[in-house]
Amino acid sequence: MSVAADVSALIERARIAQTAFATWPQARVDEAVAAAAWAILEPGRNRELAELAVRSTGLGRVEDKVRKNHRKTLGLLRDLHGVKTVGVIGDDPERGIVEIARPVGVVAAITPSTNPAVTPANKVINALKGGNAIILAPSPKGATTCSRLLEFIHAELAKVGAPQGLVLQLPGGSGKEALHELMRQADLVVATGSRANVRAAYESGTPALGVGVGNVATIVLPTAGPGAAAARIAQSKTFDNATSCSSENSLILVGDAADGMLAALAAESAVLLDPQEKAALAAAMFPDGQLAPAAIAQSAARIAQIAGLNRPIFRDARILLVEENGVGPEYAFSGEKLSPVLTVYRVPDLDAAIALVRRIYDYQGKGHSVGVHGATAAEALRLGRELPVARVIQDQIHCYAVGGSFDNGLPFSLSMGCGTWGGNSFSDNLNHRHFLNITRIVKPIPERVPSEALLLGAYWERYGR
Repeated sequence: MSVAADVSALIERARIAQTAFATWPQARVDEAVAAAAWAILEPGRNRELAELAVRSTGLGRVEDKVRKNHRKTLGLLRDLHGVKTVGVIGDDPERGIVEIARPVGVVAAITPSTNPAVTPANKVINALKGGNAIILAPSPKGATTCSRLLEFIHAELAKVGAPQGLVLQLPGGSGKEALHELMRQADLVVATGSRANVRAAYESGTPALGVGVGNVATIVLPTAGPGAAAARIAQSKTFDNATSCSSENSLILVGDAADGMLAALAAESAVLLDPQEKAALAAAMFPDGQLAPAAIAQSAARIAQIAGLNRPIFRDARILLVEENGVGPEYAFSGEKLSPVLTVYRVPDLDAAIALVRRIYDYQGKGHSVGVHGATAAEALRLGRELPVARVIQDQIHCYAVGGSFDNGLPFSLSMGCGTWGGNSFSDNLNHRHFLNITRIVKPIPERVPSEALLLGAYWERYGR
């Protein structure tokens, strides 16, 4: 069979399952959602998936992946608990509009090697909540973990009588031709991963939701408590060896904040490199101007070893700090590093900090998010008005907060839209609403025709008719 025929057979299997699933009432749909969630939440399976993920990809830390698998899935279940996604989900008599939730059909989901279990699980759960079938297309390194997750999901779905065809996987080793064919034949593409795959999703001819590039900058103002800010930043930057696109990559220290923050970061086992060490690290991490795979999602101590940094302090380092002044391709540390390496900038005031963040994001990371510690409400609002970002994260652990947290109101997600700034079609956290079509019944209501004077009176008064 041809690649197109192979993919067509997979799509057809998913369509048959989805057609049956679309008749299920809300209670049974929610059972399927719970089944998919328990497939990864069950402690033994969670740990097995975390260990397999690290072993097969070489990325991240097992204990952090265990926590991530649990936290992200539990948070998503919280978000979906009691939410209607079957039948009538809204009725507004005043506007005469009734909203009916409808599935999008068969979803093609591209998932990355950095989170080869929890990102697929998140997309599966959201897709099932909307009454859809989903076909996973994991990265080659993540395919083994995704396949094991699928075995667990199928076992749990069988308990609730759901067809296995609801959740399928593009066979490992299928190649780019099969991936492109899957995207072409599906009803919706949801892409989390490399820029090339996100671009291919948007170019597939199928409606697509893709995410932008991370390269988070965080501003620390003099009014921030250095100890608390450093603890949050360290926890964010070291979690799972910074596999998350939501981990800080640049730290912008404003005015008098610099010395206190650097001391507080040192207390968190962050080591500031001297110029010679910085040069050695750059040579190891960016040997040809591109981020070396050997450095991605490794511990700070391991990266220091790769770079030949031999001060005893590096053996226990959690974060490597490099000071920088410039931005752009010739300043490799100004971009995303996917590792516990953090670039430090010093600026005199908030105006300079905002200008620097703009420059960083013009280079890489536009649309994703910005962090700030010690800001007033007015200062945080200014960041939201002036910077090209979809999220301003204030006084929080950034890599947790951006993807939803139990102490903020963002939806739990592994995929963050970056709006038109980041070349995306959406600017919120991917959630169940993105996996639904909405049909609207529109009823007649009493006519409400405004007068021209009501709508144009102020204009006429100021500018004349």
